[in-house]
Amino acid sequence: MSERIARCACGQLTVACTGDPVRVSICNCTECQRRTGSAFGVGAYFAREAVTRIEGAAREFTRVSDAGRWLKLRFCPECGSTVYWTMELWPDRVGVAVGAFADPAFPAPQAVVWTESKISWAPLPAGVPAYERTS
Repeated sequence: MSERIARCACGQLTVACTGDPVRVSICNCTECQRRTGSAFGVGAYFAREAVTRIEGAAREFTRVSDAGRWLKLRFCPECGSTVYWTMELWPDRVGVAVGAFADPAFPAPQAVVWTESKISWAPLPAGVPAYERTS
């Protein structure tokens, strides 16, 4: 299986994953907008056993999602990039920021969630199921 490496902006924090993610989704919730500083966040969710190593220092921030469940976000204490997270919704998965892979061939998203808070000018990808809230 191929290994994928996600890195923060300064390269200090890395996450190695094997194979393809279980799911890739675009989230338009207000908290992902704030976390990324963008119109949405894109997360790749891997089975815990597919995350083969995490290297470097990480800080943790726990927040409650728009659906009322906890997320534990891990970010680099040097550059501030959010690299990975765990969540109450999927305790057997690890979410990794797709942008941290810097891979133009990364698998496409299978869902778009929280469109009720989508920025009006942000396009939805054609052919991808979209949900007003989480799916």
